[in-house]
Amino acid sequence: MNRRGFLTVMGMLTLGGCAGIRYWPDEGIWNSCADDDLPEELAQHELVKAAWQGLDASKVWDCHTHLIGAGDGGSGIWVNPNMQSLLHPIQYTQFKFYLNAACATSGNSIDQGYVNRLLKLNKGMAKGVKFMLLAFDYHYNEEGERVLENSPFYTPNDYAATVAEQHPEHFEWIASIHPYRDDCVEALEKAARRGARAVKWLPGAMGMNPSSPLCDRFYTALTRLKIPLLVHAGTEHAVHVDGLQGYGNPLLMRRPLDHGVRVIISHCASLGKSADIDKGPDSPEIDNFDLFERLMSEPTYEHLLYGDISAVTQVNRDVSIISRIIHHPEWKHRLINGSDYPLPGVMPVFSMRQYVNSGLLPEDEAKVISSVREYNPMLFDFMLKRRIQVDGKRLSNHVFQTRGVWV
Repeated sequence: MNRRGFLTVMGMLTLGGCAGIRYWPDEGIWNSCADDDLPEELAQHELVKAAWQGLDASKVWDCHTHLIGAGDGGSGIWVNPNMQSLLHPIQYTQFKFYLNAACATSGNSIDQGYVNRLLKLNKGMAKGVKFMLLAFDYHYNEEGERVLENSPFYTPNDYAATVAEQHPEHFEWIASIHPYRDDCVEALEKAARRGARAVKWLPGAMGMNPSSPLCDRFYTALTRLKIPLLVHAGTEHAVHVDGLQGYGNPLLMRRPLDHGVRVIISHCASLGKSADIDKGPDSPEIDNFDLFERLMSEPTYEHLLYGDISAVTQVNRDVSIISRIIHHPEWKHRLINGSDYPLPGVMPVFSMRQYVNSGLLPEDEAKVISSVREYNPMLFDFMLKRRIQVDGKRLSNHVFQTRGVWV
């Protein structure tokens, strides 16, 4: 790929398709994949210790840890050939960045190396912290047929469950089940028996409209089994979405909420715009985060609707997003931390400079947190969210002690 093509890909990857590059990566392009533990001077640094003050680590569950691989280790993982072909440079480059971010080299296969790296990162957190591993279903059409060409990748429920069962002190797992499947209810019941804590959807990539009546039997089953739905909302750029960005409209989540489903909206719908369909089918588009705020303000959803703060500190979000979140102290029991791993290891998608320049993070703290990233991007993501300060306020401890949401 030539330099111009590479810059185009970097713009798509790190800035959600914005024209030009606003932030050249200030921590480099590629993850160095340091395999050492934190050096003693970092491990004992007052900022690292401060990140855990006031927290019960056994209640700290990262709700957004992707479980991916190459399908080379008997996992059943499948990756769309387009993500491994130079004929599709954006998808190819994205996948290369994800594998580099995951540092999946310590094993007989990429699949095993990915898990080994996650285990190492988990052991570098405070004892008791758990990562919630995400399965990921195929794309299906409205006839309940699997559509491989529109599926970015597939991580089986059985694989996610098995990895979690093998390492119960480090992992929990979240199933992924498409509601258009003929066997969706049976698959949900099976996942529940194996300990799935939730169901993960990425509507645009998977091809489901959350407001469709085709989902109703699945919503009824989620409510009966008391299993929450972790669902992406807002514009999606991490994987290919073929003309279905509209399925990320946060207002489409009214249907599961009105069925009594507990819904966690990933990333607090913090990217892009959607039609304000509350005002009619031809309404103008407004920021997805504004639509999320509207839903969060409605008393009917007080005990049903939550926001997952994964990705809200990435460079393709304006710093105003985290500022607005922190300025909602009434949300503290309804926000859930997640890392969106392996994205914290994709070097260009974070800019410490933007937080320093905006006055949300002192420069000396930014340097320490950046140094931690070289060894443990999960700890980096956690520390960054713990230290960002807006008008003297930080995210509440409740945002990080989320075990109670899932059990």
